[in-house]
Amino acid sequence: MLRSHTCGELRLTHLGEKVSLCGWVDRVRDHKGVMFVDLRDRWGRTQVVIGPESSAATLAAVRLVRPEWVLLVEGLVGARPDGTTNPKLLTGAIEVGCRELTVLNEAQTPAFQPSATDLPGEEVRLKHRWLDLRRPAMQENLLLRSRIVKIMRDHCDELGFIDVETPVLGRSTPEGARDYLVPSRLDHGAFFALPQSPQLYKQLLMMAGFDRYVQVARCFRDEDLRADRQPEFTQLDLEMSFVEAADVMAVIEGLVKRTAREILGVDVPMPLAKLSWDDCMERFGHDAPDLRYGLEISDLTAIATASDFRVFRAAVEAGGRVRGILVPQAAAKFSRKDLDALTALAVDAGAKGLVWLKMEPSGEWSGPVAKNLTGPVGENIRAKLAAAPGDLALIVADTFDISSKALHTLRKRLGSVLQLYDPNAMHFSWVVDFPMFAHNAESGGWAAMHHPFTAPRAADLALLDSDPAACRAQAYDLVINGSEAGGGTIRIHDGRTQEKVFQLLGISPETAREQFGFLLDALRSGAPPHGGIALGIDRWVMLFAKLDSIRDVIAFPKTQKASDMMTGAPSPVAPKQLLELGVRTIVPPQP
Repeated sequence: MLRSHTCGELRLTHLGEKVSLCGWVDRVRDHKGVMFVDLRDRWGRTQVVIGPESSAATLAAVRLVRPEWVLLVEGLVGARPDGTTNPKLLTGAIEVGCRELTVLNEAQTPAFQPSATDLPGEEVRLKHRWLDLRRPAMQENLLLRSRIVKIMRDHCDELGFIDVETPVLGRSTPEGARDYLVPSRLDHGAFFALPQSPQLYKQLLMMAGFDRYVQVARCFRDEDLRADRQPEFTQLDLEMSFVEAADVMAVIEGLVKRTAREILGVDVPMPLAKLSWDDCMERFGHDAPDLRYGLEISDLTAIATASDFRVFRAAVEAGGRVRGILVPQAAAKFSRKDLDALTALAVDAGAKGLVWLKMEPSGEWSGPVAKNLTGPVGENIRAKLAAAPGDLALIVADTFDISSKALHTLRKRLGSVLQLYDPNAMHFSWVVDFPMFAHNAESGGWAAMHHPFTAPRAADLALLDSDPAACRAQAYDLVINGSEAGGGTIRIHDGRTQEKVFQLLGISPETAREQFGFLLDALRSGAPPHGGIALGIDRWVMLFAKLDSIRDVIAFPKTQKASDMMTGAPSPVAPKQLLELGVRTIVPPQP
């Protein structure tokens, strides 16, 4: 190898050794004829000194060196003079006296300096991602990712899981999101689909008798993006035979405990808290609540029914709900402008408006609508919310879904603005007993809350015929700090139940046979009870690294428009390629 050591390896124990280092020039300093070069690689940074003992040729060469040039430096390890050590660096007590310097590659002036504290916007950094990835912070993120994935692999290997790769080119099946399609060159008019998940393949592996499967799987979903979502992502995908939900959850709890201990040095108490979906929606307005702080939702519908306030009564008469949250001792912290901003936030979430009330020292409510909530109604609201002088109440009157979304949005904003939680804390919990189905607004029928292969609770099996809305699924989501970090279910393992679920989802027997015939046949070939879970690796790393965007833990991510700023993908292709595929492109007119 060209180098004997890395740029983060040398210590005082190496004094006097002849070494060779390779790396990028972080910066160059000229101190009255003595040149200093900070040489950097992913392991660290070492100070190289080119002084009187260096040859004239070396001194001449180093004067030409610029940031991001790639060098080979050979020299002797020495101690830094008293008063010049750098305790912030692991190599801060030593320096390398350069005897010979070789330029391995020059570099043009970079679009930005990776070691700069004042970085350009994300668009520039994504366009020059190779420079961005030279930043120590980015390298630490990807090193953390590598450590977490290794812990996941080791954990599953020790529990007897078999690592199996499943196809990337499969068939398009309705699994909840839009597919990425790949046209077939040999069968014009037919398409492969990139996997949204290895769902069907891993179930088939259980039917094949593999008992415990695991894969670090690449998945693809053509859906709208956000800070914690990408069109292509990676998940830890696993499946187990002859299990119930508690067995799958126990495997993941062991992984949570192990990862938290090895990465954060934290001992997470077990078992993790479990909340039902109904409980989450009632108390927090969301099925992945952040439990690091309170601000629980209270139902004020019964009180509002007795109110003369038109807004409350209209919502209740329309079948809606009146719900609110109490923010302790926050009345003085929010000006009218601040409260208008919270109102706008609620409206953006779908609410018609926001009622805010401040509890005065007298015990009376104040606010724009306080005069409509006097007497027993105001007192009952105070009692229900357990309000005290100085508290702030925020109330939404609307449908259950809209009030949930609006109050969840407000709760998140208040938790952040008021710093109600330790940003370094990690809270893990389970959400269970999801509804089996949700209403499909487009078709007016049913949609799968998780996916079409989720098993109903055994006690709810008859509800598939009588009351699908009341049917609960054997489903479980892992929640970390208010983010869904994993989701799994026990699967349907008999053909009759699977066909019945397909019918409820509007999939005809003919379509089910065409799209899922292989699955239905396998279910009738002796399928064991089985279930599994998928953990979002990108999101896990983001949360363990205390970051806000998964783009910071993915080497080459896409933007929120699903484009690659660095390579220019997606891009047009040559007409010859389209002809071979039997594909013609249509560009719709711009609105």
